[in-house]
Amino acid sequence: MSIFCLGLSAQQNDKAHTSYIDLSYFYGNISKHNNDILHLVTDHPEGYLLSWNRKTYGHKEWEQLYNYPDYGASMIYHNFKNPYMGSNTAFYGHYNFYFFNRNLMFRVGQGVAFAEKPYDKEDNYRNVAFGSTLLSSTYLMLNYKKERIFNRFGLQAGLTLIHYSNGNTKAPNTSINTVNFNIGLNYNLEATQPEYIRTAGLSSAFTEPVRFNFVFRTGINESDVIGSGQFPFYVFSVYADKRLSKKSAIQLGTDVFYSNFLKEYIRYSSISYPERGIDGSEDFKRAGVFIGHELFLNQLSVVAQAGYYLYYPVDYEGEVYLRGGLKGYLTKSKKLFAVITVKAHAAQAEGVEIGIGYRL
Repeated sequence: MSIFCLGLSAQQNDKAHTSYIDLSYFYGNISKHNNDILHLVTDHPEGYLLSWNRKTYGHKEWEQLYNYPDYGASMIYHNFKNPYMGSNTAFYGHYNFYFFNRNLMFRVGQGVAFAEKPYDKEDNYRNVAFGSTLLSSTYLMLNYKKERIFNRFGLQAGLTLIHYSNGNTKAPNTSINTVNFNIGLNYNLEATQPEYIRTAGLSSAFTEPVRFNFVFRTGINESDVIGSGQFPFYVFSVYADKRLSKKSAIQLGTDVFYSNFLKEYIRYSSISYPERGIDGSEDFKRAGVFIGHELFLNQLSVVAQAGYYLYYPVDYEGEVYLRGGLKGYLTKSKKLFAVITVKAHAAQAEGVEIGIGYRL
């Protein structure tokens, strides 16, 4: 009897999900967001995007709340048509969200990329976009998509934005953004698909008292001065969050930054650029306040924060800072969590932060 139940459970679990693959060709332009990269814009980049996608059908509440998204893994090969940059190969985890009767698909992918020709002070000093071989990469895809046009084959086409940066872990890091047109095929791996589950009366309404969060983040980074060296940094954060619904929460908090790269930047500026008004005695620490938003996707969430330095002893990239990234809850109670975020000033990244936190 137990063997029969186990087999029945396995069959039901198999029917709970189906999957498909898609392959797209893309062709586009490099965004000229920084005058330092103009010599790298010599042609129209092109490449291929291959992905595997698992569909959801509402067996979990969050799947219904987000209109049955897909999740999966993808790979990009990107040829920049430039002798100093060569090509990048990248690997991602992604989500697909659907709108307009599931004809419009919006994909968000986050992963790592490998640069074929990173900066080298002797052999490739012109590639100021990528200061390291290992890069962080994000891509956004907005496609019109139709499945099963011919048997299991379908078509999709639209726009794809791809971003590469090392988060200033090593200079130079002007980064590269490309805007591309893509067209491709999708193929369902199963002949049929289950029905979507729709729970009557399901609502995103949710109430919870204000909770307090304590987070420690760390990483390594370098100032924009090439060759100034990589240094560890430490960030201590305390913030309150208030859930607005099952999908989102708002945040208000404070950060204290111990940015060791600023020690070298202060010393270098005091000697080489006295006109900056830095005499070498300035403090390398900073402190700020921020507001934020958290978007919940099951045990994963997307975090976006905007902050302002209240303690700002030396000018570096401006007094407003931004932070965005992913937060993963490590327990069902959603008290212990891990975070990976990028801190930036406008379009200029300062560092990739990896951290651990606790929510009371």
